[in-house]
Amino acid sequence: MWIKICGMTTAAAVDAALEARVDAIGFVFASSLRELAPESAAALARPARGRVRCVAVTRHPTQNALDEILKVLAPDVLQSDAADLARLRLPSALETLPVVRAGGAVPEPLPPRILFEGPVSGRGAVSDWSAAAALARRTRLLLAGGLNEANVAAAIARVQPFGVDVSSGVEERPGVKSPAAIMRFVAAVRAAGAVSA
Repeated sequence: MWIKICGMTTAAAVDAALEARVDAIGFVFASSLRELAPESAAALARPARGRVRCVAVTRHPTQNALDEILKVLAPDVLQSDAADLARLRLPSALETLPVVRAGGAVPEPLPPRILFEGPVSGRGAVSDWSAAAALARRTRLLLAGGLNEANVAAAIARVQPFGVDVSSGVEERPGVKSPAAIMRFVAAVRAAGAVSA
């Protein structure tokens, strides 16, 4: 089960994600309590390079803002709404993670990998698991939206996703991750993944 911890804002959170051996960490460049300047994200990402995928998380970025993120952070992956990715000029080698939102348009053809999210990111609201399950049968789907250690096993059983993405569900206060909660969430995902395998 592929695991991404999104909304990194502290070195302690990055360290916990690395210790938990997750697959990716996300840095937010959209209006949010977790929003960072590219320079801050680049500093936080330094110990993670080559160990996990560093994801730049955007929503409706301008081309200039995106160019700055790509130059300063040099992310492994760009995450943004599918419609954003279609209109931006992107380096051909850059990996992308299109976001498909519950109740929104589903791109056709469906990309080989998507992140399925609620209408608004970072609010801790559970997304539509039924819609996610239908899409998970057609592509590699990362499930996001309101996940935490208490509900992630049920989400995995229901949706059968390729992976999961958590942000507010592992925070000790809004915008600040709890290292202990990251470890507990990852343990819960791995236990659930073993059951569903």
